[in-house]
Amino acid sequence: MTGGAGEVILVTDTVWEARGAELTRVAPGAEFVILGEARVAEEDVDRLTTAFYSADAWPERTAALMGPVVHAGNLRWLHTFSAGLDHPVFSRLTDRGVRVTNSPGAAAPAIAQSVIAHLLTLVRGLDQFARDRLDRRWTQIVSDDPADLRLGIIGLGSIGCEVALLAAAIGMEVVGLRRRPTGDEPCETWPSDRLSELLARSEVVVMCAPLSDETRGMLGAAELASMPRGSYLINVGRGETVDEPALIDAIRSGHLAGAALDVFAVEPLPTESPLWDLEQVIITPPDRRRGRSGVPSGEPTSRSREPTSGSDTEGGPCSPESGQ
Repeated sequence: MTGGAGEVILVTDTVWEARGAELTRVAPGAEFVILGEARVAEEDVDRLTTAFYSADAWPERTAALMGPVVHAGNLRWLHTFSAGLDHPVFSRLTDRGVRVTNSPGAAAPAIAQSVIAHLLTLVRGLDQFARDRLDRRWTQIVSDDPADLRLGIIGLGSIGCEVALLAAAIGMEVVGLRRRPTGDEPCETWPSDRLSELLARSEVVVMCAPLSDETRGMLGAAELASMPRGSYLINVGRGETVDEPALIDAIRSGHLAGAALDVFAVEPLPTESPLWDLEQVIITPPDRRRGRSGVPSGEPTSRSREPTSGSDTEGGPCSPESGQ
């Protein structure tokens, strides 16, 4: 971050409390507008030149932060904690000439760890043990060994590569899917036109792809039906890449043994969604890792990058730019 006299920077009170001294050092002479319980004053909105949409603002304070950002006529730079830039608000800002940067890869290790936790919970029946404990019921079950299962990863960006490394460490056979394999990925990798083959062979499928015209609705009824009976789906990419009604039907029918989801077509997940009623489905909000500073991941760093097509794009293996 650079800044000086004339710069007016919007951050949340959480960021300011954790990093205020550092921000003052790297942006000497800048004025900081702090978003707390009160909304940003009207007279400050037009003065804003820079804003940081940090993870602590999502979702409860998104409107309070992004409202001023959208209406700030002098805004020159917005940095967002998110990896994806598919929301229309980002393209609206770039169309106005605002520099928009994101945080690809910032949370990849933490999200990959959550994927493995979900995988073990589903495959080893840990969720059933948790329910039995509430009923004081002693039940012995026969579970699968993850090392006997084949894992398919759709989207080998930062998250997908991290998942591949962790899955291999517990003995799983891993195959990844991306638009253009480079040959340097951490696992066997196929091009996107082999999606059907990947689904048919994978007892566990992890969706890590960003949202684009190509990936919207990528896993529909036909694709889910092509997965082996009794298999599992984990989605940490984008909710709209999976047809939720088709997923619900696949789980209700018993074709899929379970799913773990931390992204949804509508977020927060509406209370009336049938997904809440399915015991075989693990539901979590999108992963937000809190670092040693107390601020969730996604701060501006040398890895922050400009948008290209509104979502993560391909780059080298396991690089922040590797979206699919």
